Amino acid sequence: MLIIVVIMMVTACNSGKKSQQEQTKSAQASVEENWIPLFNGKNLEGWQIKFTGYELGYNLNNTFRVEDGLLRVRYDDWDDWGGQFGHIFYDGEFSHYRLRVEYRFVGKQIEGGPGWAYRNNGLMLHGQSAESMEIDQDFPVSIEVQLLGGNGKNERSTMNLCTPGTNVEMDGILIEQHCTNSGSETFHGDQWVSVEVEVKGGEVIRHFIEGKEVMSYEKPQLDPREQYYEKLLPADGNKIISQGTISLQAESHPTDFRKIELLILEE
Repeated sequence: MLIIVVIMMVTACNSGKKSQQEQTKSAQASVEENWIPLFNGKNLEGWQIKFTGYELGYNLNNTFRVEDGLLRVRYDDWDDWGGQFGHIFYDGEFSHYRLRVEYRFVGKQIEGGPGWAYRNNGLMLHGQSAESMEIDQDFPVSIEVQLLGGNGKNERSTMNLCTPGTNVEMDGILIEQHCTNSGSETFHGDQWVSVEVEVKGGEVIRHFIEGKEVMSYEKPQLDPREQYYEKLLPADGNKIISQGTISLQAESHPTDFRKIELLILEE
């Protein structure tokens, strides 16, 4: 009996030590992860805006704004929807990283907004520069991590994939359709949703919601069928996209962002 008690005590002691070691490693990893806040909660410093039909830098109807520590997309200064899609670009280009975002959809869609744009926004990754967009171009050539909200009734996944001017591969198969749904649940109402994207250059991109992977694909690349293909194709003819800009959208539905963070990964 005494031997059994001793064994149990030693086991419990080792278990406690292991737990403490794991906690220490976790704390060290957290300290070592240098997450960079792209949004400072005060203003739009480090960001530039482009709307369809307008020169770079014009914030149409004060759509992108900072209020109550949130980066907001709003349409209260619009009369109706006129097809002017907006994007707000963070400065610079990125290749290997993790992007962490918290977002929510609120209120009503602007009158006349496209049906598909109801509770719709997106994280545009590996995108062309804001400066290279044409004056009347609707969307930057990019890989879009599509954010969608539910209507309170039907299933509607978020963290989907859309490909304006691009293609990807899944399990070695070229995917040429514009949008592909993820395996996520539906998020109804005005709740905050925490998402993350892991981007490894021109190799693989993974989508996560609350830490759970819901989609992955490989070899993001320019689409030869698209009108901007020749313009954006590099001199070496390699259509694989290994880096690019990060931008958020204004597609006719009010959206809030309260966290936008970047963790640079080793190549």
